Amino acid sequence: MRLRLFLFSVVSIVLLSSPVRASRLESWSFDTAQNQLNITTASGVKPRAFLIQNPTRLVIDLPGTKLDTNTVRKNFGSAVREIRVGKVDDTTTRLVVELAPGYTVDPSKLLLQGDSSTHWIVKFPSVERITNPVNNPVSSTSEEQIPVSVSDISLFAGVVPLGKEIPELRSQVKALASRYRSLDAGMFFLDLETGNYLDLNGEKVFPAASTIKFPILVALFQEVDAGRVKLNETLVMRRDLVTGGSGEFQYKRAGTRFSLIETVTKMITISDNTATNMVIDRLGGKAKLNQRFRGWGLQNTVVRNLLGDFKGTNTTSAKDLVRLSALVAKNQLLTDSSRGKVLDIMRRVHNTKLLPAGLGKGAVIAHKTGTLGIVLGDAGIIQMPSGKRYLAGIFVRRPFNDLKARDFISQVSRIVYGYLDQPRVASKP
Repeated sequence: MRLRLFLFSVVSIVLLSSPVRASRLESWSFDTAQNQLNITTASGVKPRAFLIQNPTRLVIDLPGTKLDTNTVRKNFGSAVREIRVGKVDDTTTRLVVELAPGYTVDPSKLLLQGDSSTHWIVKFPSVERITNPVNNPVSSTSEEQIPVSVSDISLFAGVVPLGKEIPELRSQVKALASRYRSLDAGMFFLDLETGNYLDLNGEKVFPAASTIKFPILVALFQEVDAGRVKLNETLVMRRDLVTGGSGEFQYKRAGTRFSLIETVTKMITISDNTATNMVIDRLGGKAKLNQRFRGWGLQNTVVRNLLGDFKGTNTTSAKDLVRLSALVAKNQLLTDSSRGKVLDIMRRVHNTKLLPAGLGKGAVIAHKTGTLGIVLGDAGIIQMPSGKRYLAGIFVRRPFNDLKARDFISQVSRIVYGYLDQPRVASKP
């Protein structure tokens, strides 16, 4: 019964739409540190799931979903023995999570969520060795398939009740994109009031450019809240941290001293790359930051190199940055004091040519932009004069330095703002 409950819980995955045509498995990943499986499809599908015992196998089928490769098998350690991804037929993809013999999971410790029709999370952080096999229900030799129900309730980032995708916005933005065929975009917008959203390739991974400075900023203020970092402390600009690209610190002499608050402010407002490297160094380096990002549920956000990362090796996605914005907006990561400081700094970003260019008069945005020759990005939290808030994340891969990407982002921003700014008539009971 315990194991049945586990599998009933573990795949309470969100189904928000059924496919009209075949989707595609975009990506999947398993984070061994978090014991978390992430599944991303190109469009909404309705998964089916069941359990087969002895050994325990959690089977997830994605009907109407194509797999572009042959069966993939990966080992992940002693507890989760193997994950296999393959085809049931030409239009159904199957993922099998096989636990090692003698392992189970405590259902009460499971954290389960799906945060859109194209992304599901299966998280079971307490895989344990069975201490009393005699009393363990897995000892059955039955090959019975135990159906696993799929919930229709979802929380985006675990904090925002997810509504429905907005078809009017989707059609308008896709029509706009058809006029910019040289651009490759990924975006996610979320209305905090209704939970309704626009998702066009939101999980697509892009070079992060300077948008990576947003999660670095939040990580720094978490350390401030923990008492391990002081905003008035002094940082010394070492020669190995100096880099080109945006910013003014690069023109100072090595050995110049700056307060941490000045350094982190320059990192965001003028996107200073050298200041960013100083902050990364103060926080203990790339590996510690990446571990923190995974802990927040950011599966596509990775720092691989110090700034300036002109080759675009640091990555993120529009939906990852909106996840982070949701956690900040819903007071999940920072104290009120630090949250206020983070938003204040992000409201002073100098580059206003992307998302801010599409906002109406009186709107306020706390955001971070990113610019490389091959990509433009912007993400943040927008508050309308009415007090309504929504979250935005957008990336556009472009021909080198093509200004049409800037125009596209500002026009998408204008379309979304105009739609959300319309008064909504409450439906009659």
